Amino acid sequence: MSQRPIDPNAQPSDSLDAALRIKRLDELYGQDKVRHNLEILIEAARHRQETLDHILLYGPPGLGKTTIAHIVANEMDVNLKVTAGPAIERAGDLAAILTNLRRGDILFIDEIHRLGRAVEEILYPAMEDFALDIVIGKGPSARNIRLKLPHFTVIGATTRLALLTSPLRARFGVVLRFDFYDVPSLERIVRRACELTQTPYEPDGVRVIAQRARGTPRVALRLFRRVRDYAQVRAEGVITGDVAEAALSLLEIDALGLDSLDRTVLEAIITKFGGGPVGLDTLAASVSEESDTIMDVVEPYLLQLGFLERTPRGRVATRRAYAHLGVPYPVSESSPDQPALF
Repeated sequence: MSQRPIDPNAQPSDSLDAALRIKRLDELYGQDKVRHNLEILIEAARHRQETLDHILLYGPPGLGKTTIAHIVANEMDVNLKVTAGPAIERAGDLAAILTNLRRGDILFIDEIHRLGRAVEEILYPAMEDFALDIVIGKGPSARNIRLKLPHFTVIGATTRLALLTSPLRARFGVVLRFDFYDVPSLERIVRRACELTQTPYEPDGVRVIAQRARGTPRVALRLFRRVRDYAQVRAEGVITGDVAEAALSLLEIDALGLDSLDRTVLEAIITKFGGGPVGLDTLAASVSEESDTIMDVVEPYLLQLGFLERTPRGRVATRRAYAHLGVPYPVSESSPDQPALF
């Protein structure tokens, strides 16, 4: 292995993200349940010399679903074809992909819940019977032809499991859920990134990055890159605790990993709506953001921290949110445990 994975003479396609992406299951930190299940699945398939069963991965973005698809392909020593639900607009697009697969290949479909209904109808027999149904002609002279496909594996990834149709979900033999990572696992990920890029670091610097990464490896590596830039320009290239804190403060990321948008949302609930409850659309309009952005990007982490509650009437800021922002928690006489409504 080269001692310098980021070669100055590398082609443009050789990116830092590709260099930092793990290749094998034994390099996967965190997600122990996912790793153990995949180890058994892969070992059994190898022993029987069969293709893997179809796998569905779901969970918040940035937790490694795409990386797992690459790992499985490497472990099985097969080709990986990558696409996304929105990219497959017509049934013919999927048919073209399926007819180019070889035995054992893995087809990874990101955001699989966004497949169109016509495309799903083509995928059902392909996953279940490894066959492709094609209609030739129109009207009374139309004929249906079934083409046999080699046995292959579909790995689907989604951040919105509830939007996946029941017939499609039922065709996956393995369904794995991704959870947020703990701080020690994120520290190992950041240390590995430092070592691969030959970036000098101190344990305190790595710990600061991991603590502010929102439990997400993608965020941890993004923060690592920004801290690395700051260290190179302002601190002789060494990532220390003080350097990491200074760099992340410059990015307006606080000690718990909240950024300016997170704080804006919490401040809007507290100052504009008396702590809540407030509807999602109203909240989004008050901070000039899309509702989907708040629901998919902001809320999951605030809920994880216990800063936000979802109620039938809307979003409510908790006592912890008040404490984190340094705002006195209002207590009404009728309900001392709930914020007063104004």
